[in-house]
Amino acid sequence: MTAWGVLRDRDAGTYLGGVLVSGFGSSAMMLAAGIWVKSLTGSSSLAALVGVCLWAPTLAGPLLGTLADRVRRRPLLILVNAAMAALLPLLLAVRTADLVWILFAVLVLYGTASVLCDAAEAAVITAAVPEELRGDFNGLRMTANEAMKLLAPLAGAGLYVRYGGGSVAVLDAVTFALAAAVFAMVRVREEAPAPAASGWREQTAEGIRWLRRHPLLRRLVAVGSIAMLLSALGSSAIYAVVDAGLHRSPAFVGVLYAVQGAGSVVGGVVAGALLRRMPERVFAATGMLLFALGIAARATPWVSAALVGGAAIGVGLPWVLITALTAVQRETPAELIGRVAATASTLVFAPTAVGGLVGAGLVAVVDHRLLLAAFGAAGVLTAAYCLRGVPAVGADGSAALASRGGQFFTDA
Repeated sequence: MTAWGVLRDRDAGTYLGGVLVSGFGSSAMMLAAGIWVKSLTGSSSLAALVGVCLWAPTLAGPLLGTLADRVRRRPLLILVNAAMAALLPLLLAVRTADLVWILFAVLVLYGTASVLCDAAEAAVITAAVPEELRGDFNGLRMTANEAMKLLAPLAGAGLYVRYGGGSVAVLDAVTFALAAAVFAMVRVREEAPAPAASGWREQTAEGIRWLRRHPLLRRLVAVGSIAMLLSALGSSAIYAVVDAGLHRSPAFVGVLYAVQGAGSVVGGVVAGALLRRMPERVFAATGMLLFALGIAARATPWVSAALVGGAAIGVGLPWVLITALTAVQRETPAELIGRVAATASTLVFAPTAVGGLVGAGLVAVVDHRLLLAAFGAAGVLTAAYCLRGVPAVGADGSAALASRGGQFFTDA
C-alpha cells in the first residue's frame, strides 16, 4: 500500500478531501483574524490574542475528548462543521473596535471545535481507513495541512485587502459547510456508545490513565511534546537568525518558512511508506534528529545552511507527530480513542504557547547562536531517548512484566 492507495480508497480519499477543504478555510482565517484585529484596534497585543483564543481550548482536550467518546463520532464531526458554517457569518457584524470581542468569542469556539473535531476524527479514521493505510493517510493529511498553510494565507490576505475580514469569514464558513457535506459521504460502521457507567471525571481519567500506562504511546507523545516545545523556542529566534545571523531583511523570514513548508509537504508524502519499513521509535527518532540538526543549522552564518536546515525541520517535525498520531490510532480501544487522542494532542501542542513566551525572553538576553545550538543538542538527546527500548504492553495498555526479577522486558 502507498499514498496512492489512500487516494484510491473511497472512504480514505473522501475523508482526505474534507480535511483539505476545511484546512484551506482555516489557514486563511487564522491569518486574516490577526490582521483584522490589528487594523481595527491598532494594538499588536490584542492581535496576538488571536493565537491565544485559538490554542486555549487545547487545554480542555481531555474533557472534550470524553464528549467525543460519549456520542457517535461521524455525526458529531458533521454537526460541528455545520455549526461553524452557521456561526462564522456573525463576524460580518465586526466593523469597529468595540465589536472585536465578537471575533474573540468566535475564535474561542473555533478552537474548541477544532479540538472536538480532532478527537472525533481519530475515531472516524480508525473506522474508515484500513490500518495498513493509516500511516500514509496521516502523512497525506499533514501534507494537505502544510500545503494549505502555503497557499491559503495568500488568498485570505488578498480577500481581506479587497473586501475586508467579513469576506474571509464567509469563505471559511463555505469551506466548513463543504467539509460537513464531504464527511457525510464517508461510510463508517459505528455502533452507538454504551451508556456511561461513570461520571465525566472518571471517564476523562480513563483516557489519561491509558496514555500514562501505555509505554510506547507515553514515549512517542513525550517526544512529540518536546519537539513542539523546541520548535516554539527555535521559532522565537527566527528574526535574530535573519537579522544578526544572515544579515538579511525581515522579509527573508518568509523564504525560510516557505522552504520549511515545502519540506513538510515532501515529508508527509513519504511518511507512510517509511513508517511501514521502520520501527515506530526509529522513525520518530529519525525525524527528531533531522529536526534537531535543522535547528542547529540556523545558528550558522550561511544562507545555504539555514535553507537546508529549514527543509530538515519541515521534514523531521511532521515525522515525529505522524508517528505519535498513528500509534494512538492503532493502540487505543475504540471506546477510548477520542479522549486519548485529545489528551495526546493537549500534551503535544500545549508546550507551543509556553515555548513561545520563554523563547521570546531568552532571545532578548542570550545570543541566538548559543540558544539554537542548545536546542539542537536537546533534540539529539531526545532522539536518543526515543530509541531506548520500551516495555511490552499488556492487554490493559500497561507495561507487562518479565519473569526475571519483575523487571520490564523490552522489544529492542
